[in-house]
Amino acid sequence: MSNEPIDYIEVELEEEPIELCNLLKVLDLVETGGQAKMLIGEGYIAVNDAICTVKRKKMYSGDNLHFDGDDYLLTLSPDAIPVQRAESTPEPTEPEKKKKRNRSRKNRKDADTGRKPISFG
Repeated sequence: MSNEPIDYIEVELEEEPIELCNLLKVLDLVETGGQAKMLIGEGYIAVNDAICTVKRKKMYSGDNLHFDGDDYLLTLSPDAIPVQRAESTPEPTEPEKKKKRNRSRKNRKDADTGRKPISFG
């Protein structure tokens, strides 16, 4: 690694937090929210020097973003009110991601007709 300082493009936030996918749209780095979410999900975005795949990650002043060879440093505008960061939960590991919710599938067929009931409400 070189000892050169990293040149950041400063991004001034008027309010925080901002979701990562929305930040990419505001900075005009992507054309649509769907494109932003796809790039984040595939690991093309780094937040605070780590690959981030959390599409709605809350971004605060002091965070840095790396995308397409450029580094962005988030700062807070002087007239904005800073908020306290929410407790972040670590990203799930591979075995945890594959767990499915325990949903019980009851046999809800009518005993006489063998059909499932229809609900209109």
